[in-house]
Order: sequence, then C-alpha cells, then structure tokens
Amino acid sequence: MSVDGILRDAEQKMGKSIDHFQSELTTIRTGRANPALIDHINVPYYGTPTPLNQLAQISTPEARLLMVQVYDRSQIGAVEKAIRDSNLGLNPASDGQVVRVPIPPLTEERRREYVRMVKSKAEDARVAVRNIRRDEIHRIHEQEKAGEVPEDQAKRAQEQLQKITDVHIGQIDNLANRKEAEVMEV
Repeated sequence: MSVDGILRDAEQKMGKSIDHFQSELTTIRTGRANPALIDHINVPYYGTPTPLNQLAQISTPEARLLMVQVYDRSQIGAVEKAIRDSNLGLNPASDGQVVRVPIPPLTEERRREYVRMVKSKAEDARVAVRNIRRDEIHRIHEQEKAGEVPEDQAKRAQEQLQKITDVHIGQIDNLANRKEAEVMEV
C-alpha cells in the first residue's frame, strides 16, 4: 500500500473512532429528553435480549418526557422493568397503551458524575486515535525498511499523520466540551 493509502486509511479509521465516540455521548443523560438515552436498553423479548429501539417507537412530546410506543403491547411490562433497571435513574409509568418516562432534573452531584463519564469516554477516544496513529507509523516504518518508501517521504508522511491525528483529537475535545456544557446546563 502506498503512503497516501496509509494516510487515507488512518483518516478513515480515526473518523470511525469519532463516530463511535459521538454515539457513546448520546447515551449520557442531560437535562433534556433524548430518545437515544434509552434506545440501547436491552429488553428480554421472548427470552432474547433485544434493543428497545427494535421493540418500540421512542418519541419526545415534551422537553422532559420520553414516550415509548411498544409494538407488542404484551411486552409493556418488560419494557417498563428494563428501563427502571437500566441505572439511568428513570421511573417509567404505563397506562396499558404507552410507557411514559419522565426525565427528572439532574442533581449537581449526578451532573458532575456525568461530566466525569464524558471525560473518561473522551480519553478512551483519544487513546483509540493515538493507537491508530501508532499502527500507521509502524506500517510506514515497515515500508521504509523494505525500501518501498524513501526516508524523506516517510518523514513527511509521519508529519501528515500527526496533523491528521491533531485534527481528530481536536474534534474529540470539541464534542466532549459541548457535551460537558450540555450536562452542566441547568
């Protein structure tokens, strides 16, 4: 693979790391209702753990309320129990037709805990990006040793790789800062 191919490959992998980080951030609760908050919860559906978003339609009719319209009404109790047991601090209620999940305001202590979670996930994402950089630098060195790439071209490729890494780490920092501000917003 050429040096340009390695750089494109690295950029693509780093982009996927950022996408994963963004999807992880949606599971962290803020003061507002967001369907992504509960759509990943597994519900035992006839003995098989199934993500909630495959069993129900989740909507936000109000800023602090999630409404879960379960497709199979016989599963409303299981959905309610799964949401309650999810460690998100939510207390769902059903009327036999839909499950309503009020989103209580966050306490200061809980907000700080969520900010710590955001920071931890951001650091994990940064480590993933740096690991990609390390692996790609190793590939460039291997090509250099094999005589496929001249030394100066390898050096330039490493510098470009560092720039790509810096851009992606900057994106992770921006996403994390935005999420922290969202969590701390009262």
